[in-house]
Amino acid sequence: MANIKSAVKRIQVAERNRLRNKSYKSAVKTLTKSYYAALGEYATDPSDEKKQAVDSSMSAAFSKIDKAVKRGSIHKNAAARRKSRIAHALKKHETPS
Repeated sequence: MANIKSAVKRIQVAERNRLRNKSYKSAVKTLTKSYYAALGEYATDPSDEKKQAVDSSMSAAFSKIDKAVKRGSIHKNAAARRKSRIAHALKKHETPS
C-alpha cells in the first residue's frame, strides 16, 4: 500500500477507470455475441423479422463500440476492426438482390 497521499489517490483513480473500461469491454463482447447469435438464426432461416433483429443488434453493437472509443476504453483502430468484422459477417450471409 502506498504511503504518499497522491499515490493513494492515483490507485483509487486507476481502479475506478479499470472498472469502467471493463464494463464497456464486457458490454461490447456481449452485444457482439448476441449479434452473431441473431445472424446465425437469420442464416438458417432468412425472414424479414430476423433481418430486423440482425440490423437492430448490429446497430446496438456499433453504438456501444463507438461509445467505448469515445470513453477511451477501446482504441479507435481496434473498434474499426471489430465493426468491420461485424459488417463482413453480415455481408457473407446476405443474398445478392
